[in-house]
Amino acid sequence: MRQILPALILPALLGAAAPLPRPARPVAPIISQAFGNEAARDRQGEASDVLRIAGIRPGMAVADIGTGGGYYVLKAAPIVGPQGRVYAQDLSATALDQVRQRVQTAGYTNVRYVQGRQTSTRLPAASVDVALMVHMYHEIEQPYLLLDRLRASLKPGGKIVIVDLDQPSEAHGMPKALLVCEVKAVGYELMGVTDLARGYVAVFRPGVRPDPASVRACRP
Repeated sequence: MRQILPALILPALLGAAAPLPRPARPVAPIISQAFGNEAARDRQGEASDVLRIAGIRPGMAVADIGTGGGYYVLKAAPIVGPQGRVYAQDLSATALDQVRQRVQTAGYTNVRYVQGRQTSTRLPAASVDVALMVHMYHEIEQPYLLLDRLRASLKPGGKIVIVDLDQPSEAHGMPKALLVCEVKAVGYELMGVTDLARGYVAVFRPGVRPDPASVRACRP
């Protein structure tokens, strides 16, 4: 017997299935699970600056998307504390296993592990206060689709925090103006961009979601 979908559900399903563009720029290949030397990053104060700008506080839920070696997981876990949670998210099961070992050695019990896909973080719905995307945005094959789906994983008042180098994506960076254009194209609002000792951090919050069929890829 054929099932008839309610009138209110059908448009929502059609909207969710609408295509979103691929980026009109090169996508950098994933060449390493870590960005630079962690000791050098500590000396530059990158993590402390980023977590301060992101407003990470005790009790929050933070997702480190594309965690790689787990640098930000280990920085955020003691800040959010036992009442908070950190999601270590990555495409690589091997990377997540390595992060799990580091977390266990450090003695943190507030970290959860999520293996994502290029088109979806696969984070739980309404679970995240701050989604970090550090030195990896330029490696996302379908950023418009991933960002669009990511909004469902943010709690009310949640935000995404993107860190990258202000250089072409093929050189493993992301020009500021192009990043802002791409993220705003899928309905996020820019809260601010701050320069770091190396690179920059951009903070966005969800705004009105556009009709996916109306989204056009930003040009470099």
